[in-house]
Amino acid sequence: MNAYPNITVIASLIADPSRAVFLEALLDGRALPAGELAYMAGVTPQTASNHLAKLVEGGLLVVERQGRHRYYRLAGKEIAFLIETMGSIAPPVQVRSLKQSNQLQHLSFARTCYGHLAGKLGIALCEALLREGYLEESEDEQSKDYQITAKGVQWFNSFGITLEGKTGSRRTLARKCLDWSERRHHISGLLGDELGRRLSELDWTHQKPGSRAVEVTEAGKKGLYEVLGISL
Repeated sequence: MNAYPNITVIASLIADPSRAVFLEALLDGRALPAGELAYMAGVTPQTASNHLAKLVEGGLLVVERQGRHRYYRLAGKEIAFLIETMGSIAPPVQVRSLKQSNQLQHLSFARTCYGHLAGKLGIALCEALLREGYLEESEDEQSKDYQITAKGVQWFNSFGITLEGKTGSRRTLARKCLDWSERRHHISGLLGDELGRRLSELDWTHQKPGSRAVEVTEAGKKGLYEVLGISL
């Protein structure tokens, strides 16, 4: 008798191309209506409704009702982590159009992943923070977390990110998240979310409307170089 969790149930839910599109579209943490998700996947509203019901029943999505409309979002950060991790071991997408090529290029450069920044920008931030000594690898080689140094706490405070009092949180402060487009780590957890929030607050980054893609402003390019030596 197999005593392990039945992962085939989750695997079969994700394996459908339309359902995979829904899950990937919701990785930025938004709640989207069924009609918009149907359009993204290129399926009829009825087909989308059937797929979405299965994802809700399987615990991957939750649905919120507002008037006559239903909005769907990921059931939690662990679902986003699962989808992003699967993307890091999946074969590269076959690009068949200029539009698809441009979309992939923008997402690979910078994108949101359920609150934190991923892509080349997310990795550049992670590597710069390690280089400057604000983060360090855990002594436990099996650990999936980065350690925030005393020097790092001071720097984050000066940058507008307060970490005091959050070490007792049930959420991880700085989690390693394997990036699907670069096959290197960016930062998730509370620190990842706070970095994304602060860069947006400073007007250093903008999320493109209707997309997970993130643009770095001219002020952002200058600021990131000045504070962390990041050249974009």
